[in-house]
Amino acid sequence: MKQIHLAAHFPGVNNTTVWSDPQAGSHIEFSSFVHLAQTAERAKFDFFFLAEGLRLREQNGLIYDLDVVGRPDTFTVLAALAAVTDHLGLTGTINSTFNEPYEVARQFASLDHLSSGRAGWNVVTSWDAFTGENFRRGGFLPQDQRYSRAETFLRTAWELFDSWRGDEIIADKQSGVFLRDADAGTFRHRSEHFDISGRFTVPRSPQGRPVILQAGDSNEGREFAAATADAIFSRHGTKEAGQAFYADVKGRLAKYGRTHEQLKVLPAATFVLGDTDADARERAAVVRRQQVSGQTAIKLLEQLWNRDLSSYDPDGPLPDVDPLVGENTVAKGRASVRMHKDPLATAKEWRQLAEAKNLSIRDLMIEVSACQTFIGSAATIAETINDLVQSDAADGFILVPHVAPGGLDEFADTVVPLLQDRGVFRSDYTGPTLRDHLGLTT
Repeated sequence: MKQIHLAAHFPGVNNTTVWSDPQAGSHIEFSSFVHLAQTAERAKFDFFFLAEGLRLREQNGLIYDLDVVGRPDTFTVLAALAAVTDHLGLTGTINSTFNEPYEVARQFASLDHLSSGRAGWNVVTSWDAFTGENFRRGGFLPQDQRYSRAETFLRTAWELFDSWRGDEIIADKQSGVFLRDADAGTFRHRSEHFDISGRFTVPRSPQGRPVILQAGDSNEGREFAAATADAIFSRHGTKEAGQAFYADVKGRLAKYGRTHEQLKVLPAATFVLGDTDADARERAAVVRRQQVSGQTAIKLLEQLWNRDLSSYDPDGPLPDVDPLVGENTVAKGRASVRMHKDPLATAKEWRQLAEAKNLSIRDLMIEVSACQTFIGSAATIAETINDLVQSDAADGFILVPHVAPGGLDEFADTVVPLLQDRGVFRSDYTGPTLRDHLGLTT
């Protein structure tokens, strides 16, 4: 049987987070990151994952409601967590559009040293001019070039990681430590996107290179993952869609000389646990209404309608006006890139659904934005996860609790032991590095 891989996503600025829950704590104080990471390590998860936000999203000129907490720097948090964990992988999203290869490679090599080989890098791209304004690069890179830069960025970083072979430093009792190879760390890269040369300052780290993760679902994103990534996120939550994605991505590996085991497919997943399946369904309904308040429902609808809808009642019917087609002027930042390709067609579908089920704006937004992957008792969720992995719909899951910092505790205490009893999830770590956890060859 296949071994299941599990990771924990810190539930900060995303559409699953419930700020109003009495158990919700700070999403920026270090103690919250420590709690979730140490819970994940206690449960023998592969890694902790922290997303990145380079600009606070806005809607109608105001900061998006989930962004008001702020977004701390990814590297700083992960480096601090390296000191309070011993085995858990530490992965984060770092943008390849608004950074430079030397800087990012140096930071990841340092993190890999500090953590004794537990660093992972989720490589993302951006063509969003709104975010780019923070870097004075708004709109400088056309959307069709972002993966070209990302791939060049990653391969340039690899050149830097590999510029130290790992055997350059030797110790001499009389003269001290000196370099065996005067060329150690030297690099020269010239391409369409970068023209750099110098000497890399960080010796080869325990993993050599950090584990590479990728999250793109487009054809270009899937190809990029097949060529370069060690793991790819997936948004496909059903068994059939997961199997299709799994087969497609794994089928691309051979032309790059890679095997199926060298790329892990890890969908993001939410969960709601209950003593029974019925209890879990009741709890899930409550959570969904917490996640989509009346105000949030209007904001979500505005993202499709591209209009200010603040005068509408979230408990009332959908607007009788159509969405404004064209450049989105309501939502700026990450939310603005989630627009549907055909707003008019989507609005028509939503109207038909709302009429058929007599749904208010809030009810509709709860239904169309449903994001609870696993709902049930611990036994039901364990069975579902195992079935999806054994049937090649995934290699594991990146779990996103809806409450921080304690939202993972119940899963760790109830579901994980059942998976261990089945023999499909580790009872202890078998190696020191993140590559070991993921079963990746070096």
